[in-house]
Amino acid sequence: MSAHPTPELVLVRGNILTLDDARPHATALAIARGRIVAVGDDAQIRALAQAGTRVVDLGGRTVTPGFIDAHAHMEREGLKTLRPSLAHARTVSDVLDVVRAEATRVAKGAWIITMPVGQGPYYFGGLANLAEGRMPTRWELDQAAPDHPVYIPGLFGNWGVPPGFSALNSLALARNNILPGTCPTCRGIEIEFDANGEPTGVIVEHNKRPMLEFDLLSNVPAFSFEDRLEGLRRSLPIYHAFGTTSIYEGHGSAPQTLAVYRQLWQEQGLSMRSRLCVSPTWASPEEARISMRDALPYARGQGLGDDFLRIGGINLGMNGTADAAAASRRALPNTGWAGFVEWNNPLEDYERYALHAAENDLRVHSVVNTRLSDVLDAFERIDARIPLAGRRWVLEHIGHVEPTDYARLRRLGLFITTNPLYTLWKNGAPHLQEPDDGNHYMPVRSLIEEGFAVSAGSDNIPVNPFHAVWTCVTRRERTSGKIIGPDQRLGRLDALRMITSHGAWLSFEERVKGTLTPGKFADLAVLSDDPLTVDDEALPQIHALLTLVGGQAVHGDLQAFSQGAGA
Repeated sequence: MSAHPTPELVLVRGNILTLDDARPHATALAIARGRIVAVGDDAQIRALAQAGTRVVDLGGRTVTPGFIDAHAHMEREGLKTLRPSLAHARTVSDVLDVVRAEATRVAKGAWIITMPVGQGPYYFGGLANLAEGRMPTRWELDQAAPDHPVYIPGLFGNWGVPPGFSALNSLALARNNILPGTCPTCRGIEIEFDANGEPTGVIVEHNKRPMLEFDLLSNVPAFSFEDRLEGLRRSLPIYHAFGTTSIYEGHGSAPQTLAVYRQLWQEQGLSMRSRLCVSPTWASPEEARISMRDALPYARGQGLGDDFLRIGGINLGMNGTADAAAASRRALPNTGWAGFVEWNNPLEDYERYALHAAENDLRVHSVVNTRLSDVLDAFERIDARIPLAGRRWVLEHIGHVEPTDYARLRRLGLFITTNPLYTLWKNGAPHLQEPDDGNHYMPVRSLIEEGFAVSAGSDNIPVNPFHAVWTCVTRRERTSGKIIGPDQRLGRLDALRMITSHGAWLSFEERVKGTLTPGKFADLAVLSDDPLTVDDEALPQIHALLTLVGGQAVHGDLQAFSQGAGA
């Protein structure tokens, strides 16, 4: 072994899955100055220990590189803890009890806002969660909290499946000027009225990303900067508890979201290596051109930042609706649960935005879903003027990919992220009857075999990256249990690569993270089980016993773990 600093920490007697092809397995490793300095067998690594080196006996536990969540939406998780939960509610009375209890705690006149009816992280079931099969009415909520405006929001559609059902009391309706005859501006929103034409307090929304608060409920208090900052603080330990040490937010972060990350980073409280891109607020290609030229130089190329926070590139969305985009911009800085800004980009405008991005060396990240062919066509036209290879533009939320697309993807130097649980398990039902058995839908095995470093994200539903691993291994759809694309099922190691080594390429960091290799960050997870040997159905239950970022414990107690593992 070559010369290296004296290790501060040595881990021995482990089952270490390095994800490094040069040395895929080891039993011990050494850490100094936040980096891995040696990987090998117990005798080799123990010999490096000096006075003051902490030696931790792993007791055979499995160790992997820290996980890289390639589509995390991390800031949302902690926000969920700021509002009273209705997860236990099985009747309207249960909901009213929560409201009644909040009314004794909150000052008169202040808002009472809960989480949705149902159980997280999905809030499936809607009204079926309550025995009565309905939401409480305004009048029932009035009795529970006569001196407070009350708002029970519907689900955020990315978590579950619309429609979402909201309920407000009379004071909340009045504060938002919802009267007989009130009509929403945004499509997909229905106000319920009784036989006399009076609002019942119940509002139904069919949009996946709710527009209700942007459109009709502008007087409902938005998450404040302080709320979002506290929510991010609370999110960190939740993600670390599953071994996640890095996140990548290619869906884009709104200005307020970027400011929250910056504040926590400035306080030296950001323990997650966070890679963000800008969610634009512009409303026209000309405004975008000026913004890219004058306001976003810091986001050019690989972006600006350090090992813990880096901001680079922009997210460009396609499609969307004009009413939703306009409503979301009127509501800024409020972005609700999304954390990004909604868009309305016809293909022509999308291509102009992407061209301006290329002209200004701004990396593009795009949620493509079913529009891959259109995106590739646009990128090829741009590439003919400004070569894109090497810029690592990213396609998010990949859906269908045909074999004829592979050469185009490779020629353009594009990278691919997937959201397996969201795409296959949660929303895969429409693809069960495809002629190719779904083998061209999120074809991760074929893409990896073609040499693409395909990565995977949690999409915050739920945050454990092993749900993505399990989905890629089984490819089962949730309502039927049937397999979508049986030929695309992955082996365990390839699935692990999607949440480790492949994710590092997204942020140009393949040389410093993603595998347990000397010289790389000492970001690692000690797991509850071996992901290579547990049964398929046990994969989603795997969690971290200990998580290190730069050699420092961010989850679990290093000393207590050492004592327990060595016992």
